[in-house]
Amino acid sequence: MKKPPVPLLQNGVRADGRSPDQMREIEISVGVVTNADGSAVVSYGNTTAVAAVYGPREMHPRHLSLPDRGVMRVRYHMAPFSTKDERKSPTPSRREIEISKVLREALEPAVMLEQYPRSRIDVFVEILQADGSTRVASLTAASLALADAGVYMRDVVIGVSVGIVNGTVVLDLTGLEDQYGEGDLPVGYMPNLQKFTLLQLDGAWSREKFLEALSLAVNGVNYVYQKARDALRNRYMSIAEEIYGR
Repeated sequence: MKKPPVPLLQNGVRADGRSPDQMREIEISVGVVTNADGSAVVSYGNTTAVAAVYGPREMHPRHLSLPDRGVMRVRYHMAPFSTKDERKSPTPSRREIEISKVLREALEPAVMLEQYPRSRIDVFVEILQADGSTRVASLTAASLALADAGVYMRDVVIGVSVGIVNGTVVLDLTGLEDQYGEGDLPVGYMPNLQKFTLLQLDGAWSREKFLEALSLAVNGVNYVYQKARDALRNRYMSIAEEIYGR
C-alpha cells in the first residue's frame, strides 16, 4: 500500500484536525429540488449528495408491478466533476450499480412499501462532491428525500462510516482515510427503532474493534439525526407558513 501524503493520525489528531470520534461538519437541507416530490441535500464535510424522489406513482410497464407492495428503484450516480483528481465518466460504473443496490436494500426496511401496491417510487442520488463516505451520505439524503415526499416510513435511515486508521477506530472517513486506512465499515441505522439496515465490512477487524466501531457509529448516527430532524422540522414549518401564514 502506498504511503499517504500526510499523516492520517498523529498524537490522537487526524489529518483534518478532528479527534477519532468526531464527525465532520454536517449540513442538511430538505425540499431543495422544486420539480421532485421530495428532495434533500446532505454534506458530510466536503462530501455532498443530493437526492430526489418521484412517486409513489403507477408502475410502467405494468407487468413489473407487484400486487401486494410497491417497488422502489434507486439510482446512485457520481457527477463527472465530483472527484478531485480526474474526471469521472458519465456512464454508470460497476461501483455505482453496486451502490445503487446497496442503498435500495438499506432503505427498504424503513419504507412501508405494502402501502403502495402496483406502484413505484424512484429515488435518484447524485454525488456533487466526493471526499469519502459517499454511500452513507447518499443513504441519509435519500431517506430524508423520501420523508419529504410524504412516503410512509417506519423510521428514517441515517448513514455514517467508521474505519480503522493507524490501528485506531475513527468515525466519518475522509477520502484519504478511506484510501489509506486499514478498514472501512459503512453503517445504516434507524435511530428510533434502533435497528441496523446496512453493514458492509472491509478490511481485517477484531471482534473488539468491530464492537467499538458499532458503538461509535450509533453515536455518529444520533448526532446526524438531530441535524436531520431539525432540517425536516424547518421544512414543515416553512410549508405551514406558506399555507396558513397569509
